[in-house]
Amino acid sequence: MGHATGGLVAGTFVAAFVEFVEALTIVLAMALTRGWRSALAGAGCAALALAGFTAVLGYALATWLPRSVLQLVVGALLLIFGLQWLRKAILRSAGRKELHDEDLAFARRRAAGAQAEVRQRFGLDWFGFVVSFKGVFLEGAEVVFIVVTFGINAGNVPVAAASAAAAGIVVAAVGAVAARPLSAVPENTLKYAVGLLLATYGTFWSVTGLGALHGGASLVWPGGDWALLVIFAGWLALSRLLVGALRRAPGSLSRQPTDEAERVA
Repeated sequence: MGHATGGLVAGTFVAAFVEFVEALTIVLAMALTRGWRSALAGAGCAALALAGFTAVLGYALATWLPRSVLQLVVGALLLIFGLQWLRKAILRSAGRKELHDEDLAFARRRAAGAQAEVRQRFGLDWFGFVVSFKGVFLEGAEVVFIVVTFGINAGNVPVAAASAAAAGIVVAAVGAVAARPLSAVPENTLKYAVGLLLATYGTFWSVTGLGALHGGASLVWPGGDWALLVIFAGWLALSRLLVGALRRAPGSLSRQPTDEAERVA
């Protein structure tokens, strides 16, 4: 497996895993407070909507844009998207932003579900259905974006889709057995890794697509796919420098009783 394919599998699986963990928390909270039927119906409808969205987005990108333009556009979008993930991860590691707490998110969702008014539509609890639908769709939309952009630029959408589907199956299976949010998952660390991967591939593909600005073919990086390792190392080094600088600056949040932020390096 080449570096591009290996990164494709790792990036889509980890990103999808993180998003599905958050979606699971929402669905479980609604299921335990508003009923399983409504929560699962909302999640199922969201999954169908995401399937249609994936097909339309993938067809549009693959059909309407030349290869070099596609690499430039999608690479730039991936870079922007990845830098957003990376920015939050850096702030969490530096103590400038609270670590994500899945148990706390679950408790808040359950409290909201318990207090909401009971309204029935089509035989379903409407609050539980809508919250589950929105949670799964919004978290899933990010997975779709990563799958489509990674898959098309890497020329292997089936592998990207299979990686994301595998992550969904793992999360659903573990969630079904545990019947609780997966708070033991090092979610903050995984988000840091996803940010690095998205920034790496966004940089790689956006530069590759610069040939489109001159009406030419895609550019080629020195060393080919090996350049991905150098780019990844560069983003990792830069992010750690920023974490160190922010930690030394005044105004950091109180460190939480966990060393997870220390393990992201």
